Amino acid sequence: MQKILFATSEVYPLIKTGGLADVAASLPRALLKLGQEVKILLPAYTSVLEKAKNAGVKEIAQLNVDGYSISLKQTRLPGTKLTVWLVDAPEFFDRAGNPYCGPDGNDWPDNHKRFYIFAKVAELIALNQVGLHWTPDIVHCNDWQTGLIPALLSLHPHHPATVFTVHNLAYRGLFSYQAFAELNLPAVFWHHERLEFYGQMSFMKGGLAFADFITTVSPSYAQEIQRPEFGCGLDGLMRYRSDSLAGILNGIDTDEWNPGSDSHLNCTYNRRTLANKVKNKQALQEELGLTISADIPLLGFIGRLVDQKGVDLILSQMKDLLSLNCQLVILGSGFPHYEQALKHIAVQYPLKVAVTLGYNESFAHRIEASSDIFLMPSIFEPCGLNQMYSLRYGTLPVVHAVGGLRDTVFESMDETDAEKNNGFVFEEATAAALFAAIQRATNLFHQKDQWKKLQLNAMSKDFSWNTSAKEYQAIYTKITSQ
Repeated sequence: MQKILFATSEVYPLIKTGGLADVAASLPRALLKLGQEVKILLPAYTSVLEKAKNAGVKEIAQLNVDGYSISLKQTRLPGTKLTVWLVDAPEFFDRAGNPYCGPDGNDWPDNHKRFYIFAKVAELIALNQVGLHWTPDIVHCNDWQTGLIPALLSLHPHHPATVFTVHNLAYRGLFSYQAFAELNLPAVFWHHERLEFYGQMSFMKGGLAFADFITTVSPSYAQEIQRPEFGCGLDGLMRYRSDSLAGILNGIDTDEWNPGSDSHLNCTYNRRTLANKVKNKQALQEELGLTISADIPLLGFIGRLVDQKGVDLILSQMKDLLSLNCQLVILGSGFPHYEQALKHIAVQYPLKVAVTLGYNESFAHRIEASSDIFLMPSIFEPCGLNQMYSLRYGTLPVVHAVGGLRDTVFESMDETDAEKNNGFVFEEATAAALFAAIQRATNLFHQKDQWKKLQLNAMSKDFSWNTSAKEYQAIYTKITSQ
């Protein structure tokens, strides 16, 4: 058994802005099942403390970090046996808005201090200097918000082994030299082989340069980030660290995302009762004011309305899409110009297009179950979870062949490979290529026997954490034995 401190800036259902929260909830649970001892470390945002009340919250330590009084609190992740330690630093985490930006949508100006304080607490826990009498063997860090942890631990001759997982390299945690100076970090860190990044400080680089091992969330993304077009200026460092880099495909929570027992659905179904899936579609069509028909293919999209997610591609081919006899349901939020453009289209075509701004977990489940086709035309996608949710729900994805999308969705015209087809894939990031893939999907939708075969292929694939958690366990064993 190994002791693992799992540091993350979000974990579902306590706080979620994206896929990191889902991973931070399900990977530790899978590791727990494998006999590992896992403690999740999370900032005590105002909303987290509120949600944690039902599970009970107690103070387990008080500490002082750079003159700030901090309380370390303990709770359980709702619905699990996982211990969560909350870093309660009111000056930094007791505020409205999401974890990284305020109600105005702009990043908090003190994010460098907020996540430095979080990293310092992680450092003290890892070195058993908080009075908990618990020393981890592994500190597993996730994305830029935790990038300083491996850097800080490197200053100590005896420290736990560190793993750093890149969920999205595009978010590098960039701050000015002034911010670096404010944190009183060792001057040696201001170096192009450490935290310095073209005249700025990068928290992400702290994890990449100092962690004992780096993982990314899919095999293809691990290869892509070693190339300039996907490396975000860090591809050279990724190539340098390639011997300590692995791509491990994220799993999904197969209890939470199970069409056979999903309490959010109007009608549950599985591979044997696939005919019941359409009842969810008709209920959603009625709810959203769309034309109610089982024979009209329903396309779904759930995600952030940002460049990365291919929203430009969707908008650029919208005229062609609207010429087809199909419907489109969108759930998401992001850049105002995307939100306005999509709402405008929904007003113009109320029987064909429904757009809901924001995020609603229950509604996301219903879209996954109700849609026939799921759009995921991301320009880049480290792993992606929605395409795996879609496959599990017999909703066939249309994806751009990048990252985890390439690793999970298959479309081959070669009959020898066609047995594993489970969706529709386009290679070039163009509106024309996306529309061609949508056309292939909508045409096949009307060939019911072939469509059902693809659905059964999709639903039969195992996307649980079982295999991936064992891969992480093997890495933990490897680096601790070194």
